[in-house]
This record gives sequence, structure tokens and C-alpha cells, in this order.
Amino acid sequence: MNNALALSILLGLSTLLAPMTAAQAAYPDRPITVVVPFPPGGTTDILARQFAAKLGDAVGQTVVVENRPGAGGNIGAQSVARANPNGHTLLFSTAGPLSINQHLYANPGYDPVKSFKPVVLFASVPIMLVSSPNAPFKTVVEFIDYAKQNPGTISYGSQGNGTTSHLTMELLKTTLDLNMQHIPYRGSAPASADLMAGYVSVMFDNSPSTLPFVQSGKMHGLGIASAQRVDSMKELPAIAETVPGFSSEAWFGIVAPANTPDAVIEQLNQATNDMLSSEDFRAVLNKSGTQPLGGSVQDFVTFRDAEIEKWGRIVEQAGVKLD
Repeated sequence: MNNALALSILLGLSTLLAPMTAAQAAYPDRPITVVVPFPPGGTTDILARQFAAKLGDAVGQTVVVENRPGAGGNIGAQSVARANPNGHTLLFSTAGPLSINQHLYANPGYDPVKSFKPVVLFASVPIMLVSSPNAPFKTVVEFIDYAKQNPGTISYGSQGNGTTSHLTMELLKTTLDLNMQHIPYRGSAPASADLMAGYVSVMFDNSPSTLPFVQSGKMHGLGIASAQRVDSMKELPAIAETVPGFSSEAWFGIVAPANTPDAVIEQLNQATNDMLSSEDFRAVLNKSGTQPLGGSVQDFVTFRDAEIEKWGRIVEQAGVKLD
């Protein structure tokens, strides 16, 4: 091959590759969809919309939140696992789809490790134990005593089968050998509505969802499932003060479909860490007891793997299995 021909081929290749390089560098070049695998109105939805607004500002694109509830978060998670891995479809999820459901469902329709690329661990929130205003107990001690003296008569709500609000109560039930009836809902909002109406007596739910209702007197706050009291809600005792060692928290993370380019993942990770380090944004989250987290992609991988192991033990201990 003569030099002139070789140079011509190289110039041709560079011309072909230039548009590809420009396209890759242009991410995001269209709106980004953030899938929430639960209904509107719950903590996941609230936090996802706060994240989406800030992410849109950071990347200069519209970021749309799309609720795809069902099957404990599996439906929304499946849709993202099957999406084009170009960084324009993300999953904003709780521990359920990312570390719990594989222990509950024989076939959730995706693999929490193989189907996704972790982006960043977003935040954690205290889980509150709340009761209907007309429930016959006003403290954690009174609730436990009533449940023991009236086995099978208390009905408790949850965000849905296999969610942290469900399994946190299952953990309390097995720890104290309580007998109560579980009423699962399709998300926090309908469960909260029935709690306030008195159709269920008690439930665990995330603080951003329940705190406004507690503050308005529509729900009664009994305690929190964190290992110790939280500064923003110091009036609420930790359940561990009555049940030593009891602890459960809800966390939220962002993942993308497997095979999403590493450069896109890193760009999203950096943008999210920047927003989580903003004093103004942290102040917004802290009002509801939300703890901003962030960190590297590997930090999230390490955390997720530990959570998969932890929740596997809890599910086995509680003996919960779902179809």
C-alpha cells in the first residue's frame, strides 16, 4: 500500500468516526426519563422529582419522571432493565427492586446486579411508625402491649408486599412474636389515606411521606426505626429505646441499564454528587429527615451488595415469599 493510499484511508476513517465521537460527547442529547417504580405521592416519587429538577438544570435537558408501579417495583425495574443503555432512561429506586425482591419473588423479571449499572446512592430516610388518630395506643410501648394483649386484631398497612415498610413490620413482628394482619397497598399514598381514615391502625412509612401528616395531626407518630433519634424529629423516640437493637432505614439509589457507557455513568454520578453537596439542596432534603448520601459508583456497589445480603437474612427470618 503506497503512502498516498494509506493517508486517504486514514482521512476517510477519521471523517466517519468524527460524528460518532461528537454524538458520544453530546450526552444527553434528548430528554432523560427517570422511572419511579411506585405510584405518585410517596417518598420515592417526592425525592425523584427533586432529583429530576436539579439534574435537568445540571445537564441542560428536560428530565421527566415517569411512574410505573406494580409488583413491588418489579414492573418499573423491568422496563429500565430492557431500555436502550444510552443513559436516557434511569431508575430511581428503593431497596425493594435493588436488594429485596430477588429474595421474595421466584422471577422478578430482572437481576438487580446483572441488569443494571449503579450510578449513585442518593439518600436515606428514617422509617416512621405511625398510627391512626383513633388507634387505642399513643406510644411504642402502648402499641406493643396492645398487640400482645389483642393478637390478630390489629391491621397494619404498607406500601406493598416486600417493601421496606412491609418488611420492617415483619422484622418487628418476628422480634417480639406479634400477631397482626398485613394489608398491602399500591404505594404510600393510598396506604396513608386508609390509615388516616382508620381502615388500618398502624404502619411503617418513610418520613418525607408521613411527617407532614404527623405535624398536621392527621396521623400520630409513635417512633422511628432508626438506631437512634434523628435531629429533625427529636420528639420521636427510636424504637430501639424499647426494643434494643431494632433498626431499619429506607434508602434510594439511581441505576441505569446494563451496558450503559462508563463515561455516561460517571457524568451522572458527578452531577448528582454536585447537587447533593449543595447547601441549599441539602437543606431541602434535611427538612424531612432525609440524609443526602452520594459517593462513587463503587461505594454504591459495595453498599448494594451488603444490602442484598442483609435483606436476604431478614426475608428468610420473616418467612415471606411472594408469587
